[in-house]
Amino acid sequence: MLLWINGPFGGGKTQTASELHRRLPGSIICDPEHVGFGLHRTLPPELRGDFQDLQSWRDGVSEVLDLALTHHAGTVIAPMTVVDPTYFRETVGRLRDRGHHVRHVALLAERATVVRRLRERSLGRLVQLVAGEAAALRSESFAMSQLDRCLERLVEPTFAEQLWTDRFTVSEVAEEIATSAGLRLSPNHDGAVRGRLRRTWTSVRHIRLG
Repeated sequence: MLLWINGPFGGGKTQTASELHRRLPGSIICDPEHVGFGLHRTLPPELRGDFQDLQSWRDGVSEVLDLALTHHAGTVIAPMTVVDPTYFRETVGRLRDRGHHVRHVALLAERATVVRRLRERSLGRLVQLVAGEAAALRSESFAMSQLDRCLERLVEPTFAEQLWTDRFTVSEVAEEIATSAGLRLSPNHDGAVRGRLRRTWTSVRHIRLG
């Protein structure tokens, strides 16, 4: 089974995917964003636009996930924002056409909730110390510029099912997704402090410097 975790930038995809992976034995995370990063590295900076616009990204994502789903016995988790209906058909739709069991969920929240999460994701002074102030600002600026478009598109029937997460913790979101997909997660033994540290470390590991 493929669990495709969609949602706006800052909507909790990475944290949710990490929580699902932690509590779902045999699962793996296949992040379509890494395919895009690889394509960007082959291009000069002036040509590095939105990698989703590249046919090679859509083809590459569907091919890589098809390979993983065909040969990996466990659940495959793909956290990725896709709001263009055509691109959605060429990735998620194509995998369904190939006979794979795909469960898609768009994590949604009120705009104010996503803005707050984006600011928390920047990790304030920690990110500025580790990555430099400009890195945090670039990341948050891009996410903010895409926020309204994402929220408007992802409520459309094409991107069902949707899960509103404003009042849910990361652990609760993962449990809702697992229940909907007929999967059983291992118990969550994290306390409040350990859970916060785990989420912070997940955010730090996903900082991009450029």
